[in-house]
Amino acid sequence: MIKFFRRIRQQLLKENNLSKYLLYAIGEIVLVVIGILIALQINNWNQENKESLVEKQR
Repeated sequence: MIKFFRRIRQQLLKENNLSKYLLYAIGEIVLVVIGILIALQINNWNQENKESLVEKQR
C-alpha cells in the first residue's frame, strides 16, 4: 500500500503538476486525521465500557 502511494506521489512530481500534488497531499493528511479521530473514538468507547463495568460491580 505504501508503494502504491509513493508511486502516485513520484508520478505527480515528475509531471510538475503542483496543484494535483497539493490536492493529493491534502487528501492524504485528511485520511490520517480521520484515522486518528476514529482511534480516539474507539478508545473513548472502550474507556466508557470499562467504567460502566466497574460501576456495575459496586
